[in-house]
Amino acid sequence: MGKTKNNKFKRPSFSPDGLPATPVKQTGDESEDEDSPAAELLDKLQSPSADVREYACASISRVVQQSQTIPGFLQRDAVRKIGPLLLDRSLAVRETAAGALRNLSACGGPEVCEDMVRQDALTPLSALLREVRMLDQFNLKCFIGQKRTVEDVANEAVNLLWNLCESSSTAVSVFNKAGLLDVLLHCLQRHPQNMELAISAAHCMHTVTEENEELVRNVNAAVFGVLENILSSTHTSMEYTLLRTLAAGSLWNLKSGLSSAQQSQTLTALTTTLSHSLSLDAGELIPELWHAESAQSDHTDARPAGHEAEEMEEDVRDEKMNGRKPNERMSKPKNDISDLLPRDRLELREAKALLSAQQTSLEIIVNMCCSDEPSDDEWEEMSSSDESEVCADGMSDTNSSLFSPLCLSAELHTILLNHSIPQQILKKAEFPSAAALELCSKYPTWKCLLKKMHRVQCRALTCLHNILSSMDTESLDGASGLQAVAQHLSSLVFSSALKDEEFLEAVTSALRSLLQIMATKNIPQCMTPHQLMIFCEAATSCELVSVRVNALAILGITGSSLSKEKNTADTLQLIGSALLNIAVKDSNLVVCGEALDALFDVFADGDEAEKAGKNMNLLSSLKALQPGFRAKLRKEGRGKYSPDQLCVLDNIRINLKRFISYLENLQRK
Repeated sequence: MGKTKNNKFKRPSFSPDGLPATPVKQTGDESEDEDSPAAELLDKLQSPSADVREYACASISRVVQQSQTIPGFLQRDAVRKIGPLLLDRSLAVRETAAGALRNLSACGGPEVCEDMVRQDALTPLSALLREVRMLDQFNLKCFIGQKRTVEDVANEAVNLLWNLCESSSTAVSVFNKAGLLDVLLHCLQRHPQNMELAISAAHCMHTVTEENEELVRNVNAAVFGVLENILSSTHTSMEYTLLRTLAAGSLWNLKSGLSSAQQSQTLTALTTTLSHSLSLDAGELIPELWHAESAQSDHTDARPAGHEAEEMEEDVRDEKMNGRKPNERMSKPKNDISDLLPRDRLELREAKALLSAQQTSLEIIVNMCCSDEPSDDEWEEMSSSDESEVCADGMSDTNSSLFSPLCLSAELHTILLNHSIPQQILKKAEFPSAAALELCSKYPTWKCLLKKMHRVQCRALTCLHNILSSMDTESLDGASGLQAVAQHLSSLVFSSALKDEEFLEAVTSALRSLLQIMATKNIPQCMTPHQLMIFCEAATSCELVSVRVNALAILGITGSSLSKEKNTADTLQLIGSALLNIAVKDSNLVVCGEALDALFDVFADGDEAEKAGKNMNLLSSLKALQPGFRAKLRKEGRGKYSPDQLCVLDNIRINLKRFISYLENLQRK
């Protein structure tokens, strides 16, 4: 195998607390518990009293955070009953109705979002948003004296739109046809008066512009003007930093709508924005912000852990772009999933905005360093020659670790270097600081930042993996700098954070890329053979295929380097036995193939490798393995693996045959 595809961040599914929502089944026992609140609350939506309608919507918002209650609401046509209230004569009802649908979409997950779109939630939502587009001219006489504002309603509506477009391509299509981009631009332009609304609109715009060719074709100069105006703002608050970062992401998504000259200028501007975001030291700023908040209040809600349960939870929803894996479980829902922190928690809002800006910046850089498809040269490298039997023409959009990273364009490479992006990514890979972690762990209302800090580190590790192959050694502080990073990544590998699969995938991918570069440049590596085997044993037991593949590749890279040194036969035999065992026993053919590919690398050449191979009877073991691997590939291949995976696996099959012949020739000497 020996190939890695750059990870690209796509919009993942989401849930109220930042973990992927478990899809809610809409079929169930028709004789549902009569005490279910769904029927009563939905009936109250028809009340002539605005207060009762508001109460019903607010109650639904709370109840649906318990995901097991969602089927009861869906079975009673909740979306069609709540939807018309988006246009209610009461602003409070409009806002709580939008909040109820927003929570339903967030807690229900992608399947519920799709169902909401099918039930026509976007028709009243689009009508409401078209009114928002006329915000300055909107006739507010009928709303005089009401405690809510049109912008409060708009914020909930935009967040609902964001949720739906994040999970439903149909929603994105409706967005395009309804011309709702103008609404988002209008909300973006409200940033001097209403930053909450502007940030919600920026998040939504960042989502809907991604891979949206229809939208790009219809984007005009006014759109770029609004985004560039935000980029040029000089406000220093963290919320403005987040706003500029999201605008930069939208500009990157829309770049094909610009001329070549404009693209170059815009690329420089958005890279400047990303660099500024990453240059901020959250490890220092978060404690400073906490102390500032503490100095301004009695801080009664920031006492150390151990007080009443209600003080242990901050009613905050983590950012949707969480990059988590679909096999992770949803944690216990919180009491409220609003993105909006209380308005008097300015310092905590700033800290959250800073971490969101840095996470988003790293995700944008990852995508800047990615291409969706391999080049012709890469395809030829991946494919076997005339002997290939099962390689298909089609390409899959799977994250299969089967491609070499594409090189950055010379211009982008230079711009990233000029803005010190590689060095900033390296610093974020060492994040978070112990002081910030300790503080946020100690005070309940700041605990919501812990996951965000670790997420920034995960994104930095993924980013590091993507840029390593595109950067020269000196841009990463030379051989000593690479060794220092390798030592740091190795220490992370043996940390308790290994229990987190997202982190494990990120750190093993980065370490794999780094060790490959070090091996290519003959830079001494960092892990001892004993550490290497402990790491491999732990990583190869991970359920994630990508982590197992990375661990095997690291074994192959290290073993290949050791084969060039003296007195390493015993270590090579240890590595070879581990790889052979996995190649025989792992249930996934991609992992088996990676183990074989690593074996080829380790035992390809050298006296020490030849000695180790004879001691472990490598030739006879591979001969015994060969028929089973071929049979498994024929039996399971096409039904279980993607075309690009099959192409590489077929190449492994051919290389196995050639490697056996090579070992036979060695034995005859």
